[in-house]
Amino acid sequence: MQNLDNIELLQDLSTEERTALAAQCVWRSFASGEQILERSSDSRDMYFVVEGSVNIVNYGVSGREVTYATIAAGQYFGELSAIDGRARSANVVASSRCRLAALDPASFEALLMRHPEMMMSVLKRLVRIIRVNDDRILDLSTLGAVQRVCQELLRMAEPDPVTPKSWLIYPMPTQSVIASRVSTTRETVARVLGQLAQEGMVTKKGKTLYLRNRAAIEDYIRTLAMASGSGGR
Repeated sequence: MQNLDNIELLQDLSTEERTALAAQCVWRSFASGEQILERSSDSRDMYFVVEGSVNIVNYGVSGREVTYATIAAGQYFGELSAIDGRARSANVVASSRCRLAALDPASFEALLMRHPEMMMSVLKRLVRIIRVNDDRILDLSTLGAVQRVCQELLRMAEPDPVTPKSWLIYPMPTQSVIASRVSTTRETVARVLGQLAQEGMVTKKGKTLYLRNRAAIEDYIRTLAMASGSGGR
């Protein structure tokens, strides 16, 4: 069934409004690993992720992949080109089998104009993206690879709804995705996760990584910073 009931941005709309909006969308499915959008393409549509998830990625001159974010079901992407009419700033690749609903930019703009609270939600999301990217730029300039991996884990973690003062990451991205986000190797990520697990700071169960001692991870980052300065680069 083609509906947008699980899209967080649209929760304040009535069922009838979401049904009408779904009818305006072009619906497409993609297999895991399939490219959805290419950087610099002239597509301007806004995309709602109804099922599955996608990765926002770019590639360096050497071909090295850099993952900016993973967009899960219930979220959206493509708002930059839909808003300013310019070319895509990144590639989008399906990280699992996914179903997407594409809304043309004129309809997206009209939707925001009719619902100022929705426009504010989009603006706040863009602000969060800027803040996270600012932090990552600072990390790349000042931290070693081991520290960057730890910092990314802290950035992704959310409070555990079951256990007080505990944090978790769900679903836990692959080691390759984490490596591409912090500009290091998958082997370095594996080594850091293994060390943190050995010292009881994290525990992995299924698709969830539990941060058992967030303060200890923060102290570990500071300890590396006060060491020789290599930080595991």
